[in-house]
Amino acid sequence: MKNMNAEELVHTRIPTEEGTFQLYLYDNDQDHKEHMALVFGDVSGEDVLVRVHSECFTGDVLGSQRCDCGPQLHYAMDAIAQEGRGIVLYLRQEGRGIGLASKLRAYNLQDQGYDTVDANLALGHQADEREYDIAVAMLKDLGVKSVRLLTNNPTKIESLTELGMPVNKRVPILIPPTDENINYLSTKAKRMRHLFAFEPVQVRI
Repeated sequence: MKNMNAEELVHTRIPTEEGTFQLYLYDNDQDHKEHMALVFGDVSGEDVLVRVHSECFTGDVLGSQRCDCGPQLHYAMDAIAQEGRGIVLYLRQEGRGIGLASKLRAYNLQDQGYDTVDANLALGHQADEREYDIAVAMLKDLGVKSVRLLTNNPTKIESLTELGMPVNKRVPILIPPTDENINYLSTKAKRMRHLFAFEPVQVRI
C-alpha cells in the first residue's frame, strides 16, 4: 500500500509512569484500523527518536514472557521521556500482522516444538506480514522529517526508508532475554535478521 493517508481523530494528554505524553488516535483510508501515536514534546523536524511498535495484547497488556514486546514498549517510552522528545507509534498489527487468533494458534504450535517462523508458515502465513505505510503517514502528519529508530529489526529500517522516511540512526533496545523467550529471540536473530545486544544461544531442543 503506497501513499496512505492518516487522519487524526483526536488527541489527549496521557500521564504515565514514564512521563506525560499526548496520545494521537488515527484512522486511515486503507485498513480503517485505529492506530496510535504516543508523543512526547515537540516532534517536528529532524532526527526524532521513534519506536514503531506493533500491538501485542499478550505481552503489552498481560505481561506475557513468551516475547519481549511489553518490555520493549516501556523501554522506548522511558528513553523518549528521558530525551524529552519522541514518538511511540502503536500499530494495530497483532502477531506480526497475522491477528490474535492466529498468533495464539502459533503459540500452541511453538509448544509442540515449532519455532516462531515455522509456526506462522504452518498456519499459512508469512513469517512477518506487517506493513509500515501507516507509520510513515502518521510521522509525516506529526511533522517528522527524519528519525532515529528504536529497533532491533532491520526490516523496519528498510521499510521506512523505502517509504520515504529517512532513518538516520538505529538505536538498539537493550533488554536481556528470559528463560521463557530466549528461544523466540534466538530464532528472530537467526532467521529474521534481528539484532540483539546479547549473543543468541543455541535453541533448546
